[in-house]
Amino acid sequence: MLASLLPPEVAAVEVRTDPLGIALFPEEEECVRDAVPKRRAEFTAVRWCARVAMTRLGLPPAPVVPGRRGAPGWDPSLAGSMTHCAGYRAAALAHRADVASLGIDAEPDEPLPEGILQVIALEPERRQVAGLLRSHPGPAWDRLLFSAKESVFKTWYPLTGRELGFEEALITLDAERRSFHVRLLADEGPAGDAPRVFSGRWAAERGVLVTAIAHTADVLVPACREAPRAVTTESLCVPTGKECQVQRSSSGRQSVTAEVRPPRSI
Repeated sequence: MLASLLPPEVAAVEVRTDPLGIALFPEEEECVRDAVPKRRAEFTAVRWCARVAMTRLGLPPAPVVPGRRGAPGWDPSLAGSMTHCAGYRAAALAHRADVASLGIDAEPDEPLPEGILQVIALEPERRQVAGLLRSHPGPAWDRLLFSAKESVFKTWYPLTGRELGFEEALITLDAERRSFHVRLLADEGPAGDAPRVFSGRWAAERGVLVTAIAHTADVLVPACREAPRAVTTESLCVPTGKECQVQRSSSGRQSVTAEVRPPRSI
């Protein structure tokens, strides 16, 4: 599924069940020394996927240690991304000479908790989701939008080293082509060279939604100077009878949960 969303230069590896008997590198082991079994399993599985991807690129396996707020620590010559959700783990890796930045995300194919769409989506995106639910029933379009934003943030951060708020990416989902277009609404940065657009693809299969972006070159278009500022960029909470929270790490990982928890690294 994942490989079909990415160019051939990208080594994409995915699994539906966790591989057994995988030994972590000492640096990785330290990161999950006190982790619960579920966390340890997903942490190990995505790193196994990353090692296989390295091998496919002709590289020896190497540790992938979470960096600032969970961003995977790749070799500078590589662009990569990892993701996991219930029943799915994946990693994508490419030489930076071929792909400038990668962002992948997997989510369960089920609606977002009540109230979360209003937190993570701009008004045009909410109207779009409502229309897609009527015209193309099937995938959970609100969750797919969320996943696309995840992939955007994961692609953006390695290129800029800067945070990106929910309201700073306007996404258009294409149901027919199974693709999406992203207009970046954040400022262009001190050098004026931040990406202004991304393009990505999505898939839905066996209860899992996957989105992916492989950014190969900056397409410079005028920045949108009047981006809505409806939500904050760090931790957003919407009361829905029980406390729901969306939290983001610099790797782009945002967790949607019905109870407050710290951002999770990959």
